Amino acid sequence: MKIRKVKIGLKSVEEVLSDAKSVMKELARGETVQKSTGVYFTSVEAFRKAFTPKRMELLRVIKNEKPESLRELAEFTKRDVKNVSDDVKYLEQVGLIQRHGRGRATKPTIGYDTIALEIAI
Repeated sequence: MKIRKVKIGLKSVEEVLSDAKSVMKELARGETVQKSTGVYFTSVEAFRKAFTPKRMELLRVIKNEKPESLRELAEFTKRDVKNVSDDVKYLEQVGLIQRHGRGRATKPTIGYDTIALEIAI
């Protein structure tokens, strides 16, 4: 089994803008740009906000139990559907969860096995 991982890192807003500017210049010159994947936060505090214990539990349950809906995910975690839905929406916004379907019938999935944290000093 191939282990897939998602890269998590910290970058300042200036670094993100600089990276985007470099990519745009390369594209303008007609160069091929290598696809970069990962999820970046601007601070350790922002990272901590995303990776609360309850959100980490959601990631584990989605990976291991493969719930068919948000309601089933809420049942697995013994949490309120609204709170689970809010956390899933946030995790989807930062790129850690994908959802398939509509409304509460959406199936949450993740496409990785591990999370690699990278912090530049």
